[in-house]
Amino acid sequence: MIKILIVDDEIKIREVVKEYSKASGYECDEASDGSVALKMIKEKDYDCVILDVMMPELDGFSACRKIKDIKDVAVIMLSARNQEEDKLFFFDLGVDDYVTKPFSPKELMARIKAVCERHNIKNSQKYVFDGLVVDVDGRSVTIDGEKANLTPKEFELLVYLIENKNIALDREKILSSVWNYDFYGDDRTVDTHIKMLRNDLGKYRDYIATVRGTGYKFEV
Repeated sequence: MIKILIVDDEIKIREVVKEYSKASGYECDEASDGSVALKMIKEKDYDCVILDVMMPELDGFSACRKIKDIKDVAVIMLSARNQEEDKLFFFDLGVDDYVTKPFSPKELMARIKAVCERHNIKNSQKYVFDGLVVDVDGRSVTIDGEKANLTPKEFELLVYLIENKNIALDREKILSSVWNYDFYGDDRTVDTHIKMLRNDLGKYRDYIATVRGTGYKFEV
């Protein structure tokens, strides 16, 4: 799993970036300033560092120089500065990419993916929602560290819902996508498997929301 370190003195920004990163299948840690980040980088291997420019103790510019001296890790800079000379300075520092504040979390996730691909860093397909971990490559689900015994079809249904998270999916679409077009079933097939899946997810069952008059969605 790709490991991300988010370095920003604003806790709200760290929380938003962490939420989106975990939903994208990344493992995330946080640091409130550059000095803390340097200590963490010496102790753990990170694939990408999201680094704010303006921070107390050790600013982003100084932190970036020291980080690059320690390890060749990808760095994405967050900055409110967007003048051409600023951008050139970032790249002279060895920054792999930069995102101007205020920024779109979705755009940042796309930048992380692009930077990791340039560094040839592969991410296993794994989704993490609190204590619910869905490993697509390993075809396994764990709940608070304990393996959940899902049937193959329940697993495929869960992955399909997650891949379309926050999108209301009608039963017909779920049937055609999970059971494919040559399966002759009805709405009760979907409802039955949703009920089974919710039971297997235990306390995380509420991630699967019923959309009245439509169907279901994985709600984050």
